[in-house]
Amino acid sequence: MSLDNETGLDKPGIRVRPVTGLVAADYFVPGYFVWAVLIANLARIGYEEKNMYMAAYDWRLSFQNTETRDQTLSRIKSNIELLVATNGGNRAVVIPHSMGVLYFLHFMKWVEAPSPMGGGGGPDWCAKHIKAVANIGGPFLGVPKAVAGLFSSEAKDVAVARAIAPEMLDSDFLGLQTLRHLMRMTRTWDSTMSMLPKGGETIWGGLDWSPEDGFECKSKKRKTNDSEVSKDVHGEPVEVNPEPVNFGRMVSFGKDVAEAPASNIEQIEFRDAVKGNNLAHSNTSCRDVWTEYQELGWGGIKAVSDYKAFTAGSIIDLFNFVAPRMMQRGSVHFSYGIADNLDDPKYGHYKYWSNPLETKLPNAPKMEIFSMYGVGIPTERAYVYKLSPQAECYIPFQIDASAEGGDENSCLKGGVYMSNGDETVPVLSSGYMCAKAWRGKTRFNPSGSKTYVREYNHSPPSNLLEGRGTQSGAHVDIMGNFALMEDIIRIAAGATGEEIGGDQVYSDIFKWSEKIKLKL
Repeated sequence: MSLDNETGLDKPGIRVRPVTGLVAADYFVPGYFVWAVLIANLARIGYEEKNMYMAAYDWRLSFQNTETRDQTLSRIKSNIELLVATNGGNRAVVIPHSMGVLYFLHFMKWVEAPSPMGGGGGPDWCAKHIKAVANIGGPFLGVPKAVAGLFSSEAKDVAVARAIAPEMLDSDFLGLQTLRHLMRMTRTWDSTMSMLPKGGETIWGGLDWSPEDGFECKSKKRKTNDSEVSKDVHGEPVEVNPEPVNFGRMVSFGKDVAEAPASNIEQIEFRDAVKGNNLAHSNTSCRDVWTEYQELGWGGIKAVSDYKAFTAGSIIDLFNFVAPRMMQRGSVHFSYGIADNLDDPKYGHYKYWSNPLETKLPNAPKMEIFSMYGVGIPTERAYVYKLSPQAECYIPFQIDASAEGGDENSCLKGGVYMSNGDETVPVLSSGYMCAKAWRGKTRFNPSGSKTYVREYNHSPPSNLLEGRGTQSGAHVDIMGNFALMEDIIRIAAGATGEEIGGDQVYSDIFKWSEKIKLKL
């Protein structure tokens, strides 16, 4: 599954290609649906292979490279044109999920851009061919999970497993350097870099603030009749004062750093630090699990941990420091900033096309954009790290799974600060563009395409017969959520956003969006 470290394309002699057709992603494995429920429901209202098409793409490649190698973007363009032509000129409804949301943003810019870089469809292609884009679980502004994944090949569940049985994941147990092999593989996939947080501190917050300030992490009880307020021994209600959480510090070295007042954090600049001697000797077997960490040296590792706290603004510099080759490849294809002037010709380059903060939506006033995602599940937002014990060819940083908050209502669990979201994408990333930056006529949405936020409040399955649940808000399981199905079927049958009820919101996305000071 690994790609070539230099090109981000196939390794010599290896060709892995995506399956095509509706079977490409109906089930992940037998019994575990992805698109199957939606496909079956669309079939009930008359959809079939001739008027419904699965745009399968190689999700390991950078978006532009799917065109370079497989002409995937060109295929999507001709398929949509064919659908519109053979259905009486009715425009298409596009339903992207997860990374597909960013991929389709890239497509909408590509299709209108002149060739050879773009598809040459002209400035009104989207207006003529697309009725609505129903984005499900869209990581519009990236996900903190991608930071942990690329930095230490971990997420919350891995960190906990690592704390319980460190020998299994870390040691050369049976030669399975699991995390290192995982990191070696995922770092060859340019697409993972599309998921890094975009917009820096303006969107995600700084050392001393974040849009979600004041968020309370109440643990969701099973459906019981207990009242929400906890009572003390005498039956008096107790007001719980939530501990302040610094979500803006996406990576902190030590719980003390994560909790300290910003003025008490002494950061030692890491960007120009001397990296020191290589950790690995060239004669060891580390080359099989090369992750660039071998070249970091003690000086480099110490420089990273001495900087103490990284915000979304310094995360990109952090990766440039610890993984320069990966970032060199990735920076050709992706960008993480905010455009000052969207009319600057440089934004015509494809690396900006999947960042909604550095592109304009197409000139399509009648096209509607939906952001549909689950809420009510604790979702990774920031991390407490520590240095790993030294070993050969090791990953020098790991989530400190022993860092816990004070009580069950704390946002800090197993070294990870949780916010509201769908377990993968925080609300901020899924909701902000449609709630605020694209709402009405803005510089990011100059033609005023209508946008809608549709949130689905998570309710776990009440028994085993429910399987993965029909009211789930989880990132993939939402694809079986009945309320979402109904909304999508109605859109696919021709309903507008107004007709399905406009916005439907359970989180504080509108309140949080107001705190983001972005010129619109």
